[in-house]
Amino acid sequence: MSTHRGTVNQHQGSGLQQMLPGFQDVHVMIFVGFGFLMTFLKRYSFGGVGFNFLIAAFGIQWALLMQGWFHHLDETDWKIKIGVENLINADFCVAGCLIAYGACLGKVSPVQLLVLTLFGVTLFAVEEYIILELLHAKDAGGSMVIHTFGAYYGLTISWILYRPLLTQSKHLQGSVYHSDVFAMIGTLFLWLYWPSFNSAIADHGDGQHRAVINTYLALASSVLTTFAISSISERHGKLDMVHIQNATLAGGVAMGTASEFMITPYGSLIVGFCAGIVSTFGYLYLTPFMEKTLKIQDTCGIHNLHAMPGVIGGIVGAITAACASESVYGHEGLINTFDFKDAVANRTVNIQGGYQAAGLFVAIAFGLVGGALVGGILKLPIWGDPADANCFDDDVYWEVPEDKDENDLCRQPNMNHARGIPDAYQRSHV
Repeated sequence: MSTHRGTVNQHQGSGLQQMLPGFQDVHVMIFVGFGFLMTFLKRYSFGGVGFNFLIAAFGIQWALLMQGWFHHLDETDWKIKIGVENLINADFCVAGCLIAYGACLGKVSPVQLLVLTLFGVTLFAVEEYIILELLHAKDAGGSMVIHTFGAYYGLTISWILYRPLLTQSKHLQGSVYHSDVFAMIGTLFLWLYWPSFNSAIADHGDGQHRAVINTYLALASSVLTTFAISSISERHGKLDMVHIQNATLAGGVAMGTASEFMITPYGSLIVGFCAGIVSTFGYLYLTPFMEKTLKIQDTCGIHNLHAMPGVIGGIVGAITAACASESVYGHEGLINTFDFKDAVANRTVNIQGGYQAAGLFVAIAFGLVGGALVGGILKLPIWGDPADANCFDDDVYWEVPEDKDENDLCRQPNMNHARGIPDAYQRSHV
């Protein structure tokens, strides 16, 4: 494996400066956004952000190799050429595994997570090659390749690893005030940088510009929709933090495939509106149904944030591609947007729409079949996974500082008086 010197040296003034900001934004999303989004559990914040760090760092290295073999292998010297765009694609690849991790959060061991990532990255590289290269489908923001695949991959693994006695750790499955605040930090990082996620590898120029605008509007729309549905569905019109942490991001997921297309601003708002509704209702009704009836224990609700919005994104992309025309894009714009060159130079937009739809089915199939195979491997009793009663607890794999009861501290008069704190003040703040 060698550095792609042509990319780094010859185009350093233009290519690197174009790609580097997008890479930085996506990198923050992977390590900070996804990591902190998983800290909502009251006793699993170390595991949420720490294991996210571990499998992301492992996954990007394996992704550079796997994607390099499929996309960037130089047949003259048989070396993989690496540039900044490869690093962005490696982050995208890891995102699919982090999505899958969300379904298994708190229920698997670090070794199982590494195995999940090893096979997940491999499956991702293959399905990405089929969808983007063989089918020549467009998916700049990864609604199909990343979100749909990653979600169904994780959900199938969670279904295979179903724990009927998980109620033994039910007291640890909820959140507390400060853990939800930390998770909201992850949400805000993801929300702010999602336009970069969807536009990082879009067609430079008009396509990238459209991707930023379309994603921005879809995200804003999904926020308003989520707040409204959450307030209507709860007693006394109160908001549920679970909805705000997750469903507000659904617009970015649903806009991934069509982000660089001419979907128009009102089209982006409609997509975000629909994604926000579907995602919020998913948390209200589908998650309990899936656990009770389908035996799928989805810790982070990835079915609502990634699977359903990802499918919506794939459908929107297929429809938008099939409806494209030269009167809207212009002759050159149509060619550049859909890369109608070389082997697909004579492809029509109707045919392109069909291939876009086929790409969605490929992503779902790889997620389901791959998840079943990997789930069977992870079910073997050799990985050191936690017992049902010890799930969602950092104490199993981490050195956790002992919690001190603030009430006990306040009941120690010598300590309070030594600090010069009046007893009346202490009682009013306990």
